Amino acid sequence: MFIETLVPVSSDPAVDLFVVQSDGSVERPLLVIHGGPDWDHTYLREPVAELADHRRIILPDLRGCGRSTRGLADDEYTPAATITDLVRLLDTLEIERADILGFSYGGLIAQRLVLAVPERVRRLVVASSSVLPVPPDAFDGWHERTERMTAEAEVWSDPSLSGPELTRAAALASAPANVWRPDALPGYLDVLKGIYFSAEWMRPWQAGTLPSPRHPDTPQRLADVGIPMLLLHGRQDMTFPADLVEPTVKLIPTARASVLEEAGHMAHIDQPRAWLAALEDFLSEE
Repeated sequence: MFIETLVPVSSDPAVDLFVVQSDGSVERPLLVIHGGPDWDHTYLREPVAELADHRRIILPDLRGCGRSTRGLADDEYTPAATITDLVRLLDTLEIERADILGFSYGGLIAQRLVLAVPERVRRLVVASSSVLPVPPDAFDGWHERTERMTAEAEVWSDPSLSGPELTRAAALASAPANVWRPDALPGYLDVLKGIYFSAEWMRPWQAGTLPSPRHPDTPQRLADVGIPMLLLHGRQDMTFPADLVEPTVKLIPTARASVLEEAGHMAHIDQPRAWLAALEDFLSEE
């Protein structure tokens, strides 16, 4: 069973996060940070919800996203502000220490959260994201990626689209690039229909004023913190290349990898059973 609430996390400016929680044990909380960032949490509910019988699952919409507070000034949409929101969310929920799963852009936010308050994090899952920067030539020569991403590129260059309409259109157009297996695509398109898309973060991103979510020395800092980390990835990820997983594990002694075959950026859609098994196996360790 999931409970939906609005949780105040800031008074200046006023920000409420829309939060979905399971009623599982508070002793094993899992905070799930969505990507986009102009998406919401709903595309991650499954298969994460299957863990709800023995742990509390916490799925917030980030500020400016989904059903959380929108309409803030552009300079209020920053990774730093999001970290403050999430720490205050944990405080309000009286959660001293949690497992963290960050997906895609949310994986970058999750890393910053660990570095900001390492004492609040038990284990970190970086899902369909990366610790290392993506090199400009990371996908050179991958012709199928170019073909699958053509439709999305056309959407972003369409002058008739703007705001949430543009975000939604881009998500739909990118579906064949994000989901590798053709038989998984129809179900994913159904998931996209239920997302509350926004375009709040798009404005500073397009203006070039959105700060990078990456610290330049993140690998070394994560290695120094020493928190157990799982890199959960799809082999055919067309956003964050799977080739970055192995060198990351070599740099961070507490990191391990689970790279799923026949899975794209939305690895939890392509291979839900294998994805969930890897997640549950990692989180079940003391």
